[in-house]
Amino acid sequence: MPAVRGFFPPRTATGRSSPVPAPPWYYSGDLLTVEYRTDPARVAELLPAPLELAAEDPGAIALIWADWQSCGASKEELLDPVRSQYKECFAVVRCSYRGRTYSRCVYIWVDKDFALARGIHQGYPKKLGSIQLTRPHPYGPAPRIEAGAVFGATLAAADRRLAQAVVTLREPTDSNGFVNGHPMAHHRSLPSIEPGKGLALDELIASGAESFEGGRPWSAEAELELFETPTEELAALRVEEPIGAYYRQVGVCWNGGTLLESRTSGAGR
Repeated sequence: MPAVRGFFPPRTATGRSSPVPAPPWYYSGDLLTVEYRTDPARVAELLPAPLELAAEDPGAIALIWADWQSCGASKEELLDPVRSQYKECFAVVRCSYRGRTYSRCVYIWVDKDFALARGIHQGYPKKLGSIQLTRPHPYGPAPRIEAGAVFGATLAAADRRLAQAVVTLREPTDSNGFVNGHPMAHHRSLPSIEPGKGLALDELIASGAESFEGGRPWSAEAELELFETPTEELAALRVEEPIGAYYRQVGVCWNGGTLLESRTSGAGR
């Protein structure tokens, strides 16, 4: 019988039905980042052991909207845009593991199934949502990448709006913020098929970009609102103090990570 192929289910004889190819994965995108401070206790609630609050600025949050084009090594998805273009919005905090500071995505919404599948592999807690953000363009009424340009961004899930922001570019800067500036510490987990048997997969992993390039970041002013909904908890990370906002165009390659701890295999570093 023929072997089944494909990096991610469904696996078939050809592998053509798999939603994503094997890494490396490449991304080109526009990012709007809004950083602010919330109550550190709300961040601590989202950090499972052995992760702890970051020693410095433990209540810092980055809420990031991204408009991506992505592909595997063959780059064939770029010629079939429905397979490459997607948007996402994600909330990032910082945490500490064995004295080292990591970034961690605590909430994330995407609008395509292939992005959801990649997130399961990477340990991102991805859910489906509706994400919109203004795109820059050098002609017509769209904002240019220049001082005074105004961008809007919205996030909704289950037919309800979770967040909205208005971002006004101020001036070029050297930083795109600090909250999302570390390797990511994520958990990859899967409940056992047997009731009461806990997790069949329980890994703490670290990952980051294998390569990165980016345009000059722009600092910005931002107005951010979060909304209560019955099925989401983003609003619990309420805005207590603005930090800053940023716009940047980037290119990233992701090609795996490192196992930090595993409670299912006894492995770890």
